[in-house]
This record gives sequence, structure tokens and C-alpha cells, in this order.
Amino acid sequence: MLFPIVGLLVGIAAGWFLNVNVSFELSRYSAVAILAALDSVLGAVRAELDGTYDNRIFISGFITNAIVAVILTFIGDRLSLDLYLVALINFGFRIFNNVAVIRRHFI
Repeated sequence: MLFPIVGLLVGIAAGWFLNVNVSFELSRYSAVAILAALDSVLGAVRAELDGTYDNRIFISGFITNAIVAVILTFIGDRLSLDLYLVALINFGFRIFNNVAVIRRHFI
């Protein structure tokens, strides 16, 4: 469980101290990537609390979620459709679900 939390903290610190400006054209991609990463980290925390955490599953899920979300956003851009909203809604739902399970575990 330490690996995903350290990765999240490193990412937050890098975003805080590096002044990175994302152009409007790439804002959809960054939003989808951030939610994919957050979903993977919260899923790893949930798995650790359930006693089923596996580092290989976390890394593969992290990479796969990000790639699929970016590809979906790219295809949507090429078709002039807002397919990134599908990824945002899905990741948002999963994030809230994971947070609810984590909260129940601590209560």
C-alpha cells in the first residue's frame, strides 16, 4: 500500500512545485489521465484494506486505465464527439465507490 500513496504524494509535489501549463487542446487528456490515476490509487488503497492488494495488478491497471482513457479521448476528438465524458463519468463513479468503501472500512 505504500507504493501507491508515495506515488500519489510525489505526483502532487511535482504538480505543486513545477509550474506546468496545460493548453486548452490537451486539457481533456490531462483531466482523463488524472482521474485514471486517482482511480487506480484509490482502488489500490481499497484492495489493501480488503487484503487483496497486488503490486502487479496495480501497475498494470494504472497503465491500462490511462492508455484506454487517452485512446478513448483521442478517438472522440477525431470523431468530433465528447467521448472523454464517458471516461470521466466512469472514473468518477469508481472513485466515489472506492472512497465509500474506504470510508466504511474506517467507520
